[in-house]
Amino acid sequence: MAVNLTAITEHVHMAQTPLVNWTIVTDSSGVLLIDAGFPGQRDDVLTSLRELGFGPADVTAILLTHAHVDHFGSAIWFAEEHATPVYCHAEEVGHAKREYIQQASPVDLLLHAWQPRWVKWSLDIARKGALVHAGIPSTGALTEDVAERLPGRPLAIPTPGHTGGHCSYIVDGVLVSGDALVTGHPLAPRNGPQLLHRVFNHDEAGCVRSLAALAMLETDVLIPGHGDVWRGPIREAARQATPR
Repeated sequence: MAVNLTAITEHVHMAQTPLVNWTIVTDSSGVLLIDAGFPGQRDDVLTSLRELGFGPADVTAILLTHAHVDHFGSAIWFAEEHATPVYCHAEEVGHAKREYIQQASPVDLLLHAWQPRWVKWSLDIARKGALVHAGIPSTGALTEDVAERLPGRPLAIPTPGHTGGHCSYIVDGVLVSGDALVTGHPLAPRNGPQLLHRVFNHDEAGCVRSLAALAMLETDVLIPGHGDVWRGPIREAARQATPR
């Protein structure tokens, strides 16, 4: 699974794979990763950094939208091997430390085992480390002071629902939405702005409320956790994603 690296702005690059996306933010203060793929996508993450002329030691910090394994997997390695600081919303810190887990269980997925695409996806993510249960004990809460010191100075936009502490970010005018708003997924019946299948959401009503919050933003570029970049008013993307 090759990684496709796309320049969104001078300072923001989107790394896209068929399974999940992450974002690389660069400026004079260093490199920030927003999300980090599955544990088994570490080489893809490193490749995306190398394409921009950086190595793992250049990563100033990793910022999580949420602590599902497909978004923080390689951050485990960065934290262990390079002591890379990892941050997320205060309400998501316990999740990242694996004090608890808010994630679809194998039983939840078995209910869909009669659908071939669910079986294929389950096998694909298992090969990428979806069953890894390690946490990141050093995870810290993103505060305004911390954000001011990070490359791109990300602005936190709390978007709980997919997980209790899910958070989106605006950096260099780009909305990085994690799984609060996506534009595709291997299990999605269509492409375009949408919520993930409800089996993956901790609080479906919270997901819808967070879409309403995103609709108030003025930015017109979106990097989702899954799917293609969206260019256009975020309120329109949120409208399309809102269940009817």
